Amino acid sequence: MRHRLQMHQWVPYAVPAVFDFFANPANLPPLMPRWQAARIDTAELVDPVPAPADRPAAKTPAAGQGSRMLISFRLVPLLPIRMQWDARIVEFAWDDHFCDAQVTGPFAYWRHCHRLHAETRQGAEGTVVTDDVTYAFPLGPLGDLAWLAGGALQVQSLFRYRQRQLLKLLPAAR
Repeated sequence: MRHRLQMHQWVPYAVPAVFDFFANPANLPPLMPRWQAARIDTAELVDPVPAPADRPAAKTPAAGQGSRMLISFRLVPLLPIRMQWDARIVEFAWDDHFCDAQVTGPFAYWRHCHRLHAETRQGAEGTVVTDDVTYAFPLGPLGDLAWLAGGALQVQSLFRYRQRQLLKLLPAAR
């Protein structure tokens, strides 16, 4: 069964800076828990469509639609066994959103959209980052039991970790 998770976070940075951070594949491993020892094993990057003329130039590479990355990580802390995750960027719209989908990997289904919009809070301009994830655990009914037994909380926990890391990493990326 497919499940959906939406998480929202406001950060005190302009949309182009936040979008550039997420569109740069090198920023993915630091967003994952350190114990996973995540790394990008291969990356086939496709240049994104040209940015609007009035947009500040991106200072880092961006993975446009069609880009594909093979990521590996530990599924269990301290075990040397690594899981591989093959993901493709399936949608890309400058400063609005991009979506990645699993080609092969640990889930029966995975689609993650990063959506951004500008929002001012208490007089400070910033960006609301929305992680919109649709996913299914493998093994059919057994995967559904795993989801009920704590899998949903584990996925939420991973995205809460991402939110904390984003607040640490964004200032250095600017």
